[in-house]
Amino acid sequence: MTANTNSTRTSINNDATSTSAEQRKRTLNATSAARRSGSFDVASLILVAVLLAAGAVLKMTVGSVVNIAGMKPNFIIAMYCLAILLVRPKVGQAAVIGLLAGAVCQVLPGTPYINFISELCGATAMGALILLPMKLGKLDIKAPVATFVSTVISGSVYTVCLFLFAGADASAMVAYVPIVLCTAVINTVIVQALYLPLRKVLKKDAAAPAGAAA
Repeated sequence: MTANTNSTRTSINNDATSTSAEQRKRTLNATSAARRSGSFDVASLILVAVLLAAGAVLKMTVGSVVNIAGMKPNFIIAMYCLAILLVRPKVGQAAVIGLLAGAVCQVLPGTPYINFISELCGATAMGALILLPMKLGKLDIKAPVATFVSTVISGSVYTVCLFLFAGADASAMVAYVPIVLCTAVINTVIVQALYLPLRKVLKKDAAAPAGAAA
């Protein structure tokens, strides 16, 4: 009788262990599928929020001190580019990140409302660029190239809007070209320096999401 009872308990324990292992496997598979499809989970939303907040703090503190020949890094753009690289959202979701970045910019010094347009364009470009294969031999250059291009797009749109809506002198537009390009270079260095270690720590998949549509 005792032997039968022990055998029954062992069988129940084995079944419970097997069920638990299957549940964990299903959870991991579901999480992996969500990441591949570009879906946002809570962890991704928190990561985006933390990086945008960090960008705002850095822009108010470090950004006011760092000045290279009159040119400064734009930590808001750098942080949403980094967030998009890590989270791998769909293009539409990347656009939402851009709008959130534009909203954050409203509490910082600058021209109101224009950032909604410029960061929307920059983040949307970033979301589209991460879908493209970018390799130089065996070296993956997606992070620096996408960040540089997205920063240039955001800065260019911001500059054009400045002249269109803020009444800036159109003859001075040429002076903004080196500012935009140098900001793009600085942002590229920042993002590249942070992307690889953060991706390793967060164990994010470097593969682009399967769904490109919004």
